[in-house]
Amino acid sequence: MRIVSICPSNTEILYYLGLGEQVVGLDDHSDWPLEWQHLPKVGPDLTIDMDRVAALKPDLVVASLSVPGMEANVEALQSRGIPHIVLNPSRINEIAADIRLVGEATDMHKQADQLATLFDERVETIRHRASQYSHRPKLYWEWWPNPIYTPGEENWLTDVSEIAGAINVFRDYPVANVKATREMVAERDPDHICVVWCGIELKRIKPAMITERPEWQEMTAIRKHQVHLLEEGLYCRPSPRILDGLDKLVSLIHP
Repeated sequence: MRIVSICPSNTEILYYLGLGEQVVGLDDHSDWPLEWQHLPKVGPDLTIDMDRVAALKPDLVVASLSVPGMEANVEALQSRGIPHIVLNPSRINEIAADIRLVGEATDMHKQADQLATLFDERVETIRHRASQYSHRPKLYWEWWPNPIYTPGEENWLTDVSEIAGAINVFRDYPVANVKATREMVAERDPDHICVVWCGIELKRIKPAMITERPEWQEMTAIRKHQVHLLEEGLYCRPSPRILDGLDKLVSLIHP
């Protein structure tokens, strides 16, 4: 089977299922695993070059709707009649379901079931570890700085926060993504700021970009120097790697 992945989280699921010999192309943002970086790239995940995809003669394209704007990719696959499946997880429990879906599409049922079961078991192990802490700090996740985008209730980062023994300060918004303002964040006064700018390398982000915002100078997270620049690949991608991010988060907010 010839497989093309057009979303980083899908690429990571394929890797964990041991499908490396069958993957023949990736989107430009699939930067993990490193050993797959020699594969042909088919463009940014929001503007996939379907001619490049078609040229790879895939038996299966693993597409996604995890980021607003990816609908165009799915429509293009449909119009060209290219075989594909679409993953669209919003909550952490849906990641295991997507692992099984990919397993069905690639005839890796047993491996997928084992991986999904291990995923769920590790979630519960981390939840148990975090439950020993009585304090539940408030977290503000920043996906994008201008305009501000942050996860709402229908998002895996709200689940990640809860499993880690914390609270997403925008969990009361019944959507996946919240377009917010600096004033809205300040009103919620988070204990920690978790910066995970999607698609931006950590080395390009400076703490002062957050700590010097005038609207936030009285915020608890700023006063207590609890601003964390995190690897977005461990938090913004609904794949098994998110558990590594979850593990790190527990240690970070419960020192």
